[in-house]
Amino acid sequence: MLSESVHAEKKKESSVGQSVEPEVVPVARPVGLIAKRRRFTTEYKLRVLEEADQCTEPGQIGLLLRREGLYSNSLYNWRKWRDKLTSKKDNAVSSVRDLRNENARLKRENARLHLKLKKADALLDLQKKASEILKMADLDESEND
Repeated sequence: MLSESVHAEKKKESSVGQSVEPEVVPVARPVGLIAKRRRFTTEYKLRVLEEADQCTEPGQIGLLLRREGLYSNSLYNWRKWRDKLTSKKDNAVSSVRDLRNENARLKRENARLHLKLKKADALLDLQKKASEILKMADLDESEND
C-alpha cells in the first residue's frame, strides 16, 4: 500500500511540466447509429484559428487539434473561410464602387433602349398614317371613276 502511494506521487511529479497525453480516446457509439455531424460556431472557429496561429513550436498544432477533437482538414478549411471573409471586407469598398458603375451603365442602356423604342413607335405610327392616306387616295380615285 505504501509503495502504491509512492508510485502515485512519482507519477504526479513526472507529469508536472509535460504535455497532455497525445492519444485520442475513442468515443463509444452504439452499433448501427450514424455519427451526428458536428457544427461549430463562428466564435469557436475563430478562437481555434487564433490559437493555431499562435503555435510556433513543432507539434503544438497537433496537440491543439487532439485537444479539440478536430482534424487538420477542418483547420485548413476554416483558414480558407476566414481568408475569404477578410477579403470580402477589404473588397467591400470596391464592390460598392463596382455596383454604382454597373448601375450607371444599366441606366444609360435603359435610356438608349427607351429612345429606340420611341423611334420604333413613331415609325409604326407613320406607317399607319401613310397607309390611311393611301387608302383615302384609292377611295378618291375609285369614286372619280
